[in-house]
Amino acid sequence: MIKVLMIEDDSTIAFGVKYALEQEGFKIDICKDLESSRKSINENTYNIILLDVMLPDGSGYDFCKELREIQDTPIIFLTACDEEVNVVMGLDIGGDDYMTKPFRVRELISRINAVIRRKGNGKENKKVVKFGDLSIHTLEARVYKDGEEIFLTSVEYKLLLIFMQNKNVALSRTTILEKIWDVTYDFVNDNTLTVYIKRLREKIEDDSTNPKYILTVRGFGYKWNGSENHVSV
Repeated sequence: MIKVLMIEDDSTIAFGVKYALEQEGFKIDICKDLESSRKSINENTYNIILLDVMLPDGSGYDFCKELREIQDTPIIFLTACDEEVNVVMGLDIGGDDYMTKPFRVRELISRINAVIRRKGNGKENKKVVKFGDLSIHTLEARVYKDGEEIFLTSVEYKLLLIFMQNKNVALSRTTILEKIWDVTYDFVNDNTLTVYIKRLREKIEDDSTNPKYILTVRGFGYKWNGSENHVSV
């Protein structure tokens, strides 16, 4: 059973989500502030945390950074802050995904499942895929650059796999969005895709402003430069 902690001070949202998740077989605890959340986390083990940004006794961003110092439990931000800078901040400080309110509960459930699959991914493929200084260990769903592990969110990792599987092929933005949906059931819109591409470039490229892997095809989409790859089993 997947155990969820939802940190949300809006009781209408919290109990609506609680009811929907319990109908799907999830176990969910609700906390309305950070103080009670710390106590609940100390006393329980959760598979995933749903975290609001604006809480009565502090910021969800600060709490995420606090949690990342002691554990790697997946975190999905749930917030009314939909500006690009907020999305980037949430992902950059350790969030695994970011949803803006109002949201569809079915979408939330799909994202929860996708993030949890990402954390436990890798049973289906035993290959190590290499592109230049990048090494993708699909068995463990781990990515390394120059021998050092880099940490990707669920969607960033799926984007990387999609690009690698279509190396040297120009993919339209629409096609990329469709492929993300096919693989992970993540709900990513066109604006958010731009953020994920930017963040992925910053993590895997030597110079994200002059990328060598994820190339922009102007007016169309993106292309993975796969000329240096080899695969080992």
